[in-house]
Amino acid sequence: MAQGSAQNFNIFAIAQGGRLQFEAIILAASLKHSSPGLNARLYFGEPQPGPRWERNPGINNGEVRTLLKELGAEIVPFESRHFGSEYPYGNKIEGLMALPKGEPFVFFDTDTLFTGDLSRVPFDFSRPSASMKREGTWPVIELYGPGYAATWKSLYDRFGLDFESSLDLTQPDEYWERYSYFNAGYFYYRCPHEFGQKFLEYALEIRDNPPEELICQSLDPWLDQVALPLVIHALGGGRDVLPSGLLDGEVTCHWRLMPLLYARESDEVVRVLEEVVAPNRIKKVLKQYEPFKKMIYQARGHKVRALFDRDDLPTKEQKIRNIIKSNKLWMR
Repeated sequence: MAQGSAQNFNIFAIAQGGRLQFEAIILAASLKHSSPGLNARLYFGEPQPGPRWERNPGINNGEVRTLLKELGAEIVPFESRHFGSEYPYGNKIEGLMALPKGEPFVFFDTDTLFTGDLSRVPFDFSRPSASMKREGTWPVIELYGPGYAATWKSLYDRFGLDFESSLDLTQPDEYWERYSYFNAGYFYYRCPHEFGQKFLEYALEIRDNPPEELICQSLDPWLDQVALPLVIHALGGGRDVLPSGLLDGEVTCHWRLMPLLYARESDEVVRVLEEVVAPNRIKKVLKQYEPFKKMIYQARGHKVRALFDRDDLPTKEQKIRNIIKSNKLWMR
């Protein structure tokens, strides 16, 4: 197995106007803070204006752009030929083509905080995988519709993949965790172009020509997470390739939205976040984004934190959101 610290690889995320450009600062600053000797390059893909976008999707804050470069990131442009405003999650698919061909990569969602040294993660870039921090969000089983097995098998059959070998046989039939399903918060492979071309091919086929078993299923916003396990399976990867407890654990936190971070993440995650964003040059830029200004710098995050017992959190994220909203502390 190839050790992450023993070879060069690229880290990739998306940066664009609005919330994501400010999240990108936290990602870049926390990577620099937690992995100072990492043998990796950080790239942010920036979608370019074009017919697929209603307005310019790029980074629209010059101070953000300058700070990202100061933090060691390279901003690489890419064209949105197939997705854009109608499905912005497609950026993580199309943006892969902006990375150097043939060089191993790890994609992270922009709302990722690095809390430990990424060189500790023993990536095997020949066996792709993705985040297992997920809920059973897709498919939504209808009373008289096809079940999990029939729905997923129709997709494996569409792409000529072996469905049976994708199953987790320790889980019961028709239980969602039996079927290969990932969160697209991180994924990796030996070549972004190989991965990206297959990801694009599968996503477009599912979107434009879905099997009849998907007739009642919504693909927005789930399209990337529907295609992802098929891509990983086709390229020889699968679930549980990495040791558990590193990514989405000791080394990274996929925090999603700032109120959720303060509500449910560990004291160590909060400590790292607040240490990373404390320097004046970072604070000066992040305070321009109102939710970060209020949550982090005006300590509303700690008011959110006081509403919850981390050892006894609600099992459903929606319940956590509702509690925060009822206390008028929700913002994104």
